[in-house]
Amino acid sequence: MGIIDRLRTDPGLWKEITADGTPVVEPWDDDHVLVTFLWRGEATGTRVCWGVWADLTRLPGTDIWHVSRVMPADTRTVYYLAHGDGDAMPRDLSGAGAAHIDPGNPRRQHFPADPLDPTDHDVWASVLELPAAPPEPWTGSRPGVTPGTRETHTLHSAALGGDRHIVLHRPAGVPATGLPSLVVFDGHNSREVLRVPETLDNLVAAGRIPACTAIFVHLPDATRDDELGAVPALRDFIASEVMPFARTTWGTPDTGGRNVVAGASRGGLAAAYLALELPELFGAAICQSGSFWWGPDGEPEWLTRQVTARPPVDVRFYLDVGAAETTPGPNGLTQIDVNRRMRDALLARGYDLHYAEYAGSHDYVNWRRTFADGLLAVRRPAG
Repeated sequence: MGIIDRLRTDPGLWKEITADGTPVVEPWDDDHVLVTFLWRGEATGTRVCWGVWADLTRLPGTDIWHVSRVMPADTRTVYYLAHGDGDAMPRDLSGAGAAHIDPGNPRRQHFPADPLDPTDHDVWASVLELPAAPPEPWTGSRPGVTPGTRETHTLHSAALGGDRHIVLHRPAGVPATGLPSLVVFDGHNSREVLRVPETLDNLVAAGRIPACTAIFVHLPDATRDDELGAVPALRDFIASEVMPFARTTWGTPDTGGRNVVAGASRGGLAAAYLALELPELFGAAICQSGSFWWGPDGEPEWLTRQVTARPPVDVRFYLDVGAAETTPGPNGLTQIDVNRRMRDALLARGYDLHYAEYAGSHDYVNWRRTFADGLLAVRRPAG
């Protein structure tokens, strides 16, 4: 008898069934497990959001809500529970309110507010990590690896019309000047959630990639959708303001394509755009779940068509996307479909491309792990 049938027969079994926490994970076949999300409480409706989107059903005569999904056993993703009409992410760990973490799941992901953005705020999610989820070998502190140093700077941007912040990071024990740069968008989350500085430090210390500095670009939430994408203002900001500042500060090269640009979601779109627009500056792009559905004036997949229409340039690409990113988004397009079409367009034009699909959705707990894969793909040591 399944757990829902057992609860339907005897709701008093709740404590026994959830003794090891929620969601409840049961065997299914060699490659999949059955995941049952559970919640107890009064609501007009309940759903699980983000990495899994599904409505929960209430067991008649009880306050128990449930939904089950067969999922790949190597899935890692984040989720939260929401009730009523709201679906904003939880802002605390109370486990209560219109949207909240799963109170039965001790694994949580904190998205801390960016102190450089007064409009930002903390949010939380629960982490679903199934039994065969892949390891994360390049994040976290490693014995013998000294953390790098960082500096915060404010640039007055003519291209974007106001002050913007960047954080410069240099791995320990490498020259202070003359190194190429890794430019990363969504700077705060890339540092604090993706843990890019740790990943960079660890890979450099292990000799897996050549040394480079990192430039974390902060764009305010209020203007992110307008500024982060395939837009000329962002190109001008990076090419005419950020990189010259890095060259003056650290001697970062601005020719020869030795620099890398990286981002996730809209940042992935922006990274691909800048690499195609500025191949003399960026020799590679890391695009995680790139929002390639985007287009100016509602013209979908504009950048993908640009790849087909333009002469190829000497740029390496790393693209990844979640196999579960199948929910239609803007223009009715799914993230996985637009990434596959971008992959096909790049390959058809002869680009050096590494492409991967991971078991998960559109979330930082996957990008955190695969960012190292991106660096290893595009920053291969010489020879």
